[in-house]
Amino acid sequence: MNAQTMAQRAYAENALSTRTDRSIEYELFARVTHRIKAAAEAGKIAYPRLVQALYDNQKLWTALAIDVADPGNRLSPELRAQIFYLAEFTQVHTGKVLARKARLAPLLEVNAAIMRGLSAGGTKR
Repeated sequence: MNAQTMAQRAYAENALSTRTDRSIEYELFARVTHRIKAAAEAGKIAYPRLVQALYDNQKLWTALAIDVADPGNRLSPELRAQIFYLAEFTQVHTGKVLARKARLAPLLEVNAAIMRGLSAGGTKR
């Protein structure tokens, strides 16, 4: 192993250890939101990709709902309730989107709002 490879490996390990929960959550929301947008923009041919991206978005929101429902969560009760409500909204609205009874835009707007909040810093869990 040469010095450059060792340096790259050491930097990568350090970069991973300095990531915050907020940055990880932001990245997860950014990835799934991008996948939803890309599949939607690709049209009917990409419908299976859209369904998978929406399913992954629901899994992300479910994990977030479980996290804020935990009594040990350090967010304020008001913020926890708001996040839980958004998780419920996301679940219901996704079903409507898949049934072609609602637009996709509100899901993207909710995710974008969460990403703005995560990038703004502030409260830690």
